This record gives sequence, structure tokens and C-alpha cells, in this order.
Amino acid sequence: MTKRLRLLGTAEIRVLLGGVSRQRAYQITTRRDFPEPVATLQMGNVWLAEDVEKWIAEKRPEMD
Repeated sequence: MTKRLRLLGTAEIRVLLGGVSRQRAYQITTRRDFPEPVATLQMGNVWLAEDVEKWIAEKRPEMD
């Protein structure tokens, strides 16, 4: 069985972070300790969902 790749854009990350503003999401996703995007598309960067979820669990435990 093939593992399905789950990707997140900034809009999905905003939701996971409790509905933060676009500006705040940009500030967070450009932090040095935030996971590196796996690709840059015309619509913007995309990240592996598991990397972002792990970061939120470690850095923002109140979001769990």
C-alpha cells in the first residue's frame, strides 16, 4: 500500500494555528525553527503535514 503524501499550504496552516492572520502565519512559517517547505509552487510554499503537526505539538502545545 502506498503512503499518501499530505501537504499543507499557508491557508491550512493558518487553520491549524487557530485562525491566525496571513501576516502572523507568514511570521511563523519563516521562523528558523519552523520546518522547511518541501516545494514552492505558484500559490506559495507547501509543507509536509506531519512536519507542521509535529512542530505545533512541540512549540505550541496549547494548540493540541
